[in-house]
Amino acid sequence: MSVVREFMTTNAQCIAEDKTLQEAAMLMRDLDCGSLPICGSDGKLTGFITDRDIVVKCLAEGRDAREVLARELATGKPYWVDADANVDEAVAMMEDRQVRRLPVISDHKLVGIISQGDIARNHYAEQRLGEMVEHISAKEHMAH
Repeated sequence: MSVVREFMTTNAQCIAEDKTLQEAAMLMRDLDCGSLPICGSDGKLTGFITDRDIVVKCLAEGRDAREVLARELATGKPYWVDADANVDEAVAMMEDRQVRRLPVISDHKLVGIISQGDIARNHYAEQRLGEMVEHISAKEHMAH
């Protein structure tokens, strides 16, 4: 049985909820990634932000990314997976929540991110991986 910590990317960083969306975008650029967990001052996960969120929920609305704080996009209940959970649980959550990546938590702290790419690179059962990608992509197309 494979656990999430064997597959996850460990150099995950979060953006503090009191940082601006411009700072979040700069961090995404520097890390060469398209999303970041949002963490509170206590280090706990409060949300997840994507580059698309910045464009659609800030720029497209005519708002200034230098003034909007990450906490403003940390709405709803953040999805995450425990580092010791079975990879199948992470895959099921990605399918159910229609997300391509999940923050990984251990002892209430962010320890990594697991993505479809991480799972694919670790030779997860090819048939199951294909089903996951197809399931998430099909629902994304219906939603847009």
